[in-house]
Amino acid sequence: MTSTIYTEQPQPYDLSSFTVLLVEDSSYMSALMCSMLKAFNVGEILTCNDANEAIGVLTITQARKKSRFVTDIDIIVTDWLMPGGSGDELIDWVRAHEDDALRFMPIILISAYTTEKVIAMARDHGANESMVKPLSAKSLASRICTVIDNPRPFIQAPGFFGPDRRRQEMVLAGTNRRVMTSQELKVHNEKL
Repeated sequence: MTSTIYTEQPQPYDLSSFTVLLVEDSSYMSALMCSMLKAFNVGEILTCNDANEAIGVLTITQARKKSRFVTDIDIIVTDWLMPGGSGDELIDWVRAHEDDALRFMPIILISAYTTEKVIAMARDHGANESMVKPLSAKSLASRICTVIDNPRPFIQAPGFFGPDRRRQEMVLAGTNRRVMTSQELKVHNEKL
Protein backbone atom coordinates (compact mmCIF):
# COMPACT_ATOMS: atom_id res chain seq x y z
CA MET A 1 0.00 0.00 0.00
CA THR A 2 1.41 3.35 -1.00
CA SER A 3 0.41 6.45 0.80
CA THR A 4 0.69 9.92 -0.54
CA ILE A 5 0.84 13.12 1.39
CA TYR A 6 -1.04 15.02 -1.27
CA THR A 7 -4.33 13.80 -2.64
CA GLU A 8 -6.04 15.86 -5.26
CA GLN A 9 -9.58 16.91 -4.39
CA PRO A 10 -12.15 16.38 -7.13
CA GLN A 11 -13.31 19.57 -8.80
CA PRO A 12 -17.03 20.24 -8.53
CA TYR A 13 -17.27 21.29 -12.18
CA ASP A 14 -15.58 20.39 -15.38
CA LEU A 15 -15.07 23.80 -16.97
CA SER A 16 -12.71 22.48 -19.63
CA SER A 17 -15.34 23.01 -22.34
CA PHE A 18 -16.21 26.55 -21.15
CA THR A 19 -15.09 29.68 -22.93
CA VAL A 20 -14.89 32.87 -20.89
CA LEU A 21 -14.63 36.32 -22.45
CA LEU A 22 -12.61 38.51 -20.07
CA VAL A 23 -12.91 42.25 -20.71
CA GLU A 24 -10.38 44.20 -18.62
CA ASP A 25 -8.24 47.22 -19.48
CA SER A 26 -5.61 46.65 -16.76
CA SER A 27 -2.99 44.18 -17.98
CA TYR A 28 -2.16 43.24 -14.37
CA MET A 29 -5.80 42.45 -13.47
CA SER A 30 -6.29 40.65 -16.77
CA ALA A 31 -3.26 38.41 -16.13
CA LEU A 32 -4.37 37.77 -12.54
CA MET A 33 -7.92 36.80 -13.56
CA CYS A 34 -6.61 34.62 -16.44
CA SER A 35 -4.46 32.77 -13.92
CA MET A 36 -7.50 32.23 -11.70
CA LEU A 37 -9.62 31.00 -14.61
CA LYS A 38 -6.84 28.64 -15.71
CA ALA A 39 -6.66 27.28 -12.15
CA PHE A 40 -10.42 26.57 -12.42
CA ASN A 41 -9.60 24.55 -15.56
CA VAL A 42 -11.55 26.87 -17.89
CA GLY A 43 -11.02 25.56 -21.41
CA GLU A 44 -10.55 28.81 -23.29
CA ILE A 45 -10.10 32.39 -22.13
CA LEU A 46 -10.49 35.22 -24.62
CA THR A 47 -9.27 38.62 -23.45
CA CYS A 48 -10.23 42.10 -24.60
CA ASN A 49 -9.12 45.55 -23.43
CA ASP A 50 -12.49 47.29 -23.67
CA ALA A 51 -16.15 46.94 -24.60
CA ASN A 52 -15.66 47.87 -28.25
CA GLU A 53 -13.10 45.09 -28.73
CA ALA A 54 -15.40 42.64 -26.89
CA ILE A 55 -18.33 43.57 -29.14
CA GLY A 56 -16.12 42.79 -32.14
CA VAL A 57 -15.18 39.37 -30.71
CA LEU A 58 -18.82 38.59 -29.87
CA THR A 59 -19.93 39.64 -33.35
CA ILE A 60 -17.35 37.35 -34.96
CA THR A 61 -18.22 34.38 -32.73
CA GLN A 62 -21.93 34.83 -33.46
CA ALA A 63 -21.35 35.12 -37.22
CA ARG A 64 -19.06 32.08 -37.32
CA LYS A 65 -20.99 29.74 -34.99
CA LYS A 66 -20.81 26.88 -37.48
CA SER A 67 -17.04 26.93 -37.73
CA ARG A 68 -15.16 24.29 -35.78
CA PHE A 69 -12.41 26.85 -35.15
CA VAL A 70 -14.62 29.42 -33.43
CA THR A 71 -16.07 28.47 -30.06
CA ASP A 72 -19.18 29.84 -28.41
CA ILE A 73 -18.63 32.08 -25.42
CA ASP A 74 -20.30 30.84 -22.23
CA ILE A 75 -19.70 33.67 -19.73
CA ILE A 76 -18.60 37.29 -19.98
CA VAL A 77 -16.52 38.76 -17.14
CA THR A 78 -16.18 42.51 -17.62
CA ASP A 79 -14.74 45.52 -15.87
CA TRP A 80 -17.06 48.50 -15.35
CA LEU A 81 -14.88 51.52 -16.25
CA MET A 82 -12.66 51.23 -19.32
CA PRO A 83 -11.45 54.02 -21.58
CA GLY A 84 -12.31 52.34 -24.91
CA GLY A 85 -15.90 51.41 -24.09
CA SER A 86 -17.32 50.72 -20.65
CA GLY A 87 -18.90 47.66 -19.10
CA ASP A 88 -22.39 49.19 -19.14
CA GLU A 89 -22.10 49.76 -22.90
CA LEU A 90 -21.12 46.11 -23.37
CA ILE A 91 -23.97 44.87 -21.15
CA ASP A 92 -26.49 47.08 -22.98
CA TRP A 93 -25.27 45.78 -26.36
CA VAL A 94 -25.50 42.13 -25.26
CA ARG A 95 -28.96 42.50 -23.67
CA ALA A 96 -30.33 44.31 -26.75
CA HIS A 97 -28.93 41.78 -29.23
CA GLU A 98 -31.36 39.97 -31.54
CA ASP A 99 -29.69 36.55 -31.08
CA ASP A 100 -31.02 34.84 -27.94
CA ALA A 101 -27.81 32.85 -27.46
CA LEU A 102 -26.00 36.13 -26.92
CA ARG A 103 -28.83 38.05 -25.27
CA PHE A 104 -29.20 35.53 -22.41
CA MET A 105 -25.45 35.13 -21.83
CA PRO A 106 -24.36 35.37 -18.17
CA ILE A 107 -22.41 38.54 -17.39
CA ILE A 108 -20.29 39.05 -14.27
CA LEU A 109 -19.31 42.67 -13.63
CA ILE A 110 -16.10 43.54 -11.80
CA SER A 111 -15.38 47.03 -10.54
CA ALA A 112 -13.10 48.82 -8.09
CA TYR A 113 -15.87 51.38 -7.64
CA THR A 114 -18.47 49.27 -5.93
CA THR A 115 -20.63 51.85 -4.33
CA GLU A 116 -24.29 51.04 -3.97
CA LYS A 117 -24.94 53.24 -7.01
CA VAL A 118 -22.54 51.24 -9.25
CA ILE A 119 -24.02 47.93 -8.09
CA ALA A 120 -27.55 49.23 -8.77
CA MET A 121 -26.51 50.53 -12.20
CA ALA A 122 -24.92 47.17 -13.11
CA ARG A 123 -28.06 45.35 -12.00
CA ASP A 124 -30.27 47.79 -13.91
CA HIS A 125 -28.22 47.33 -17.08
CA GLY A 126 -28.62 43.55 -16.85
CA ALA A 127 -25.50 42.13 -15.17
CA ASN A 128 -26.08 38.75 -13.53
CA GLU A 129 -23.51 39.26 -10.76
CA SER A 130 -21.19 41.99 -9.46
CA MET A 131 -17.81 41.75 -7.76
CA VAL A 132 -15.43 44.08 -5.94
CA LYS A 133 -11.80 44.58 -6.94
CA PRO A 134 -9.40 43.38 -5.72
CA LEU A 135 -11.00 39.99 -6.02
CA SER A 136 -10.07 36.59 -4.71
CA ALA A 137 -10.12 33.30 -6.58
CA LYS A 138 -12.77 32.09 -4.14
CA SER A 139 -15.11 35.01 -4.89
CA LEU A 140 -14.66 34.64 -8.66
CA ALA A 141 -15.33 30.90 -8.44
CA SER A 142 -18.38 31.62 -6.29
CA ARG A 143 -19.86 34.02 -8.88
CA ILE A 144 -19.21 31.58 -11.72
CA CYS A 145 -20.89 28.80 -9.72
CA THR A 146 -23.82 31.11 -8.98
CA VAL A 147 -24.53 31.82 -12.65
CA ILE A 148 -24.27 28.08 -13.39
CA ASP A 149 -26.19 26.71 -10.38
CA ASN A 150 -28.75 29.46 -9.81
CA PRO A 151 -29.59 31.15 -13.09
CA ARG A 152 -32.18 33.82 -12.50
CA PRO A 153 -35.13 34.08 -14.87
CA PHE A 154 -34.94 36.87 -17.40
CA ILE A 155 -37.43 39.72 -17.35
CA GLN A 156 -38.64 41.82 -20.29
CA ALA A 157 -40.04 45.15 -19.06
CA PRO A 158 -40.22 48.65 -20.51
CA GLY A 159 -36.63 49.88 -20.58
CA PHE A 160 -35.13 46.66 -19.20
CA PHE A 161 -34.17 43.19 -20.34
CA GLY A 162 -32.05 41.01 -18.11
CA PRO A 163 -31.98 38.73 -15.11
CA ASP A 164 -34.68 39.26 -12.52
CA ARG A 165 -33.37 41.96 -10.21
CA ARG A 166 -35.17 40.55 -7.17
CA ARG A 167 -32.89 38.20 -5.30
CA GLN A 168 -35.19 37.20 -2.50
CA GLU A 169 -38.72 36.10 -1.87
CA MET A 170 -40.44 38.86 0.07
CA VAL A 171 -43.04 38.05 2.66
CA LEU A 172 -45.77 40.66 2.61
CA ALA A 173 -47.05 41.96 5.90
CA GLY A 174 -50.81 41.61 6.20
CA THR A 175 -53.09 39.88 3.79
CA ASN A 176 -52.32 39.46 0.14
CA ARG A 177 -54.92 41.57 -1.63
CA ARG A 178 -54.50 39.74 -4.94
CA VAL A 179 -55.73 36.43 -3.60
CA MET A 180 -59.51 36.01 -3.48
CA THR A 181 -61.81 33.08 -3.08
CA SER A 182 -64.44 32.51 -5.74
CA GLN A 183 -67.11 33.60 -3.24
CA GLU A 184 -65.45 36.99 -2.80
CA LEU A 185 -65.25 37.59 -6.55
CA LYS A 186 -68.08 39.72 -7.89
CA VAL A 187 -68.65 40.19 -11.57
CA HIS A 188 -70.19 43.42 -12.78
CA ASN A 189 -71.71 43.55 -16.24
CA GLU A 190 -72.16 47.05 -17.44
CA LYS A 191 -74.34 47.92 -20.38
CA LEU A 192 -72.79 50.15 -22.94
